[in-house]
Amino acid sequence: MQLRYGFRLYPSAGQRTALARAFGCARVVYNDALEARETARSQGLPFPRTGDLSKLLITEAKRTPEREWLGEVSAVLLQQSLRDLDAAYRNFFDGLKGKRPRMGAPRYKSKRDTRQAVRFTANARWSITPGRKLRLPKIGDVKVKWSRRLPSTPSTVTVVKDSSGRYFASFVVDTDDTEIPPEATGAIGIDLGLTHFAVLSDGRKIDSPRFLRRAEKKLKREQQRLSRKAKGSNNRTKARIKVARAHARVADARREFHHRLSTELIRGNQAVAVEDLAVAGLARTRLAKSVHDAGWSAFVRMLEYKAARYGRTFTRIGRFEPTSQVCSRCGMKDGPKPLDVRTWTCSACGAVLDRDINAAVNVAKAAGLAVSACGAQARPGVIPAPRSETGTHPKPPTTLRWDQAGIPGP
Repeated sequence: MQLRYGFRLYPSAGQRTALARAFGCARVVYNDALEARETARSQGLPFPRTGDLSKLLITEAKRTPEREWLGEVSAVLLQQSLRDLDAAYRNFFDGLKGKRPRMGAPRYKSKRDTRQAVRFTANARWSITPGRKLRLPKIGDVKVKWSRRLPSTPSTVTVVKDSSGRYFASFVVDTDDTEIPPEATGAIGIDLGLTHFAVLSDGRKIDSPRFLRRAEKKLKREQQRLSRKAKGSNNRTKARIKVARAHARVADARREFHHRLSTELIRGNQAVAVEDLAVAGLARTRLAKSVHDAGWSAFVRMLEYKAARYGRTFTRIGRFEPTSQVCSRCGMKDGPKPLDVRTWTCSACGAVLDRDINAAVNVAKAAGLAVSACGAQARPGVIPAPRSETGTHPKPPTTLRWDQAGIPGP
């Protein structure tokens, strides 16, 4: 399978200027191609092919005074910009046909976008130098912070500049089965929440780090400073970068937490089950900030692709499965309960159940995993006697005389 590895880049001042030129040229070619296709569509003309656009917007455009600066960058990244537009149109049309989730039509890129990216394929003849630097055509040897080894020779590299002004190199590599860990025997269900980020069917509870909530004070202060700066000034640009860096630190910490936890769960269990949550719906409630802070969707995506990578079984169960209403010991459905009810007693078997752990066990059972219900911290309780045997009735029984009851008289 193909994986993506990201590493931090530290370009020099001249290299940053060259990268900015590359970002701009790729953006211009993308916008020119989008305009040509939209013009053809509005006039009822045939859809321009990528080869024709490449000849018109790159090869011939370099000979004109208005676009001669396109020759200052590698032609490969300009060709890749046209392929990116093709992929955007393909995804748009596939969404209309129902082959994938619907998405909007391709839009023009703006030079004011804080995130920029260009892609270099093997045809660009980029390489990693003996000094462990990244050599990019017409840019130079860029310093890389290598945090780990690449499992194989990369096929492409994408240079990304994020909103906080940081540069990254994203490599696409092909991996084999040599990284598959030993087969595990466990199976686990996961119930995601806000008080506890994840509650596992074996009884463990992982607290929610609340990265955004913990950084709110600093984010508020930096945002206030940004609002006081005059629009268009250099001081406002500096303040904007500070705000972006504060948000980037929060996002990086959350991503690191997701990676560590998902890797631990996938490596330690042969099968993992999770509930399909309606994150988009929850994000429209008063819990929106906490829901986005948790990042459930990103965590579940990590579980899914790591399960495929390591040969594990990953299952999503339906969001309408009554995991919080069913007793994990006897299967009795006890009805919905308010969120403030964290423990409840089964009316059938008398087990005292922790709401979240019971839900995690039911998630695993709904996925068909062999999970013991003892992990739900269910302790035997006093089994309530049937109403007819309690000795307490709404009305006292009718008193019979001794002769009517069939008891022999004196």
